[in-house]
Amino acid sequence: MTYLIDRRLQGKNKSAVNRERFLRRYKSQIKDAVGRAIKGRSITDIENGEKVSIPVKDVNEPSFGHAHGGVWEVVNPGNQEYQKGDQIARPKGGGGAGRGKAGNSDQTTEDDFIFELSREEFMNYFFEDLELPNLVKTQLTATTDFKTQRAGYTVSGTPSNIHVLRSLRGALGRRIAVGGPSRRQLAEAEQELETLLLDGAPLDDVRVVELKKQIHHLHTRLLAIPFIDPFDLRYSNRIKVPKPMTQAVMFCIMDVSGSMDEQRKDTAKRFFILLYLFLKRVYDKIEVVFIRHHTAAAEVDEHEFFHSRESGGTVVSSALNLLNKIIDERYGAGQWNSYVAQASDGDNWDNDSVLCRQMLTNTIMPKVQYYTYVEITDGPPQNLWEQYAQVPDHHAHFAMQKIVTPADIYPVFRELFKKQPK
Repeated sequence: MTYLIDRRLQGKNKSAVNRERFLRRYKSQIKDAVGRAIKGRSITDIENGEKVSIPVKDVNEPSFGHAHGGVWEVVNPGNQEYQKGDQIARPKGGGGAGRGKAGNSDQTTEDDFIFELSREEFMNYFFEDLELPNLVKTQLTATTDFKTQRAGYTVSGTPSNIHVLRSLRGALGRRIAVGGPSRRQLAEAEQELETLLLDGAPLDDVRVVELKKQIHHLHTRLLAIPFIDPFDLRYSNRIKVPKPMTQAVMFCIMDVSGSMDEQRKDTAKRFFILLYLFLKRVYDKIEVVFIRHHTAAAEVDEHEFFHSRESGGTVVSSALNLLNKIIDERYGAGQWNSYVAQASDGDNWDNDSVLCRQMLTNTIMPKVQYYTYVEITDGPPQNLWEQYAQVPDHHAHFAMQKIVTPADIYPVFRELFKKQPK
């Protein structure tokens, strides 16, 4: 057996790199383990990490070995127990210490490889095959978004970013600075030559000849100064600055009439919590608005939303009217991504259900990024479901599903927010 030891220098976070490589290598096994873990987990504990076990046979590492050809004779010093030709019994307990455990003398088993998934890793696997559909305003990721703004000038850049005025100003200043001494000498030489000629000095006078040579040299020197030099070029500089993440608001609408018992309210609460955790992974700032309704609608806090008791009939349009009013007054102007989750048992006045469909189609759906409706009932579809079923014909970012028991929450959630085909 040959072992390869990597002695290359690595940074302080080398274990993190190795962990990411491990997670990528055993991705399918980890996803299966996460799927098994969430089946027995409460939604309120969904953000915690998890212990994941992988069978030992799936984590075996490849190894190099040397083949022994021919006949080998080996002498092991200190052997006082065995002789040539002796047969050695197979060890019990899975083949060696640390590799397994025995339930009894006739059975051998192997321990699973168990490791801890962090909260972030667990949530990544949980949400891997989900996405926020119809994010029409801004496609946000977990990284910070940047915007470009001007920040002065730089000496390098692309030709399209050349600032002409700034470059010419620099070229003029350079020509004045470089040619200043020569111009002064040229002016002095021309003045002296003019004085000598006025005083009657002959053209072949030694001083006159020297002055003419000096003037010619200075003219040549000044003409050699380029009009513009690459050193003079200035480019408009633009830098990236962090851009504030787009804000999101989540509206929770729930029927609290007499037909919505505590079990249905608890199921709705679990669905709302899961949706909130999903949005929380994309947006830094999320506001939650709770709207409860029976015959009248009201905006309440979370405790009253889930624990208040009401009796009487149901008028769903009262909640939609209040939703539209809140969006216009507080979450309009294109600065918020609005998501609506509505939970009900489907019971509503017949005439009011038609009004609800009209309000959704014509007024509310153009203002929101996504609207999901879950009907919590084990009976046949109610009149509200029949009217809502016509909304997807006009707006693709409307989804509806039916929940019978709390066990249906995860499948329904994944169906509502599954990745759309491209």
